[in-house]
Amino acid sequence: MKFKNVKNFLLCVTIATFCLEVPVHASILPSVGATANGVIATEDVGSGEVTVDFDSSFELPITEDEKTEDESGEVVVTSVGAGELLASVEIAPEDMDEQEDSEEDAAGGTFGYTNLGIANVADHLNVRATADDNSKIVGKMSNNTACEILGFEGNKAHITSGSVEGYVSTDFLLMGNGAVERANSVIQNLATVKADGLKLREEPSTEAPVAGMVAYGEELAVLSELDGWVQISYDGTPAYVSSEFVSVDMKLKTALNMTEFLYGEGVSNVRVELCEYAKQFVGNPYVWGGVSLTKGADCSGFVLSVYAKYGIGLPHSSRAQANMGTSINMSEAKPGDLVFYAKGGRINHVAIYIGGGQVCHASSPKTGIRVSSAYYRTPVKVVRLLQD
Repeated sequence: MKFKNVKNFLLCVTIATFCLEVPVHASILPSVGATANGVIATEDVGSGEVTVDFDSSFELPITEDEKTEDESGEVVVTSVGAGELLASVEIAPEDMDEQEDSEEDAAGGTFGYTNLGIANVADHLNVRATADDNSKIVGKMSNNTACEILGFEGNKAHITSGSVEGYVSTDFLLMGNGAVERANSVIQNLATVKADGLKLREEPSTEAPVAGMVAYGEELAVLSELDGWVQISYDGTPAYVSSEFVSVDMKLKTALNMTEFLYGEGVSNVRVELCEYAKQFVGNPYVWGGVSLTKGADCSGFVLSVYAKYGIGLPHSSRAQANMGTSINMSEAKPGDLVFYAKGGRINHVAIYIGGGQVCHASSPKTGIRVSSAYYRTPVKVVRLLQD
């Protein structure tokens, strides 16, 4: 038998020991190159191969204190344990397993980044598709947002952050020790929003006044955690969100791509396109009974015409549209879902939810097609027509 390394050789010796019932303290490992009645012969040691031949006629010496008798009077030889045998074998350092460092230690990373960068801006740092100042904006980094620096092109850094990859100006990017120091000072508990149009309350109660609304995927600094509520900082002011709709973790903020920046995370392209299409007609007139996106439409006519572009046919009535699709909670609303309003318990208005707590709708003859807060009136029903 041939073995590629010493560890395999030792394993074979151990197995053979059990099979042959080798007595305790028996020496079966002669020095390399030696032979003992043909039991062990080594060759090509320099190449790392060892040949072991076992002679069936070979008998190992047994001392008297290693012999015992069973109930029948037969002599029984006590066999050595594998651990005891191997413990007596010296292994050269070069034959020992090397201790492997963890991936994080091997990478020399900081907070999960190998080459950390931190945005240092008053508002947002644009992430562009190329190093050209006129190239398309593909994402936004708010102040203290972290990124992985991949390389440099002139005064631009090639970075990745969250789902965004692109180029940012090094004039507004902390690097090296400066980035690490800033990261140490700003890493914090962040509450990541898991519902679109999530209400922020002035007090930890569903009866408290609404302080604002936030989009799906938005990250909010956590001030404290209460029973069923999380106190967060909203534009520098304390507010509360239900713990049911956020996840709380210690981390650095990451960039948002433009879809996330405008609509929140997890929104499909068709929803984004539908909302962008609807917003093209903001400022056009409201006309009762109309279905023209340019010359005028009423609320259900506006919704009907926008959805028609995406192959979905709807009736020309807000009450009838409310019976279409799947009813959902407002906390589950995504851009492109329909929000309904009522007067005297009767549905009389419909709007398209566009994310971030806003709707686009044909409001009235006075205001025309416009963007409003989704809570400018109390929503009574939300319907999903786009199943993605």
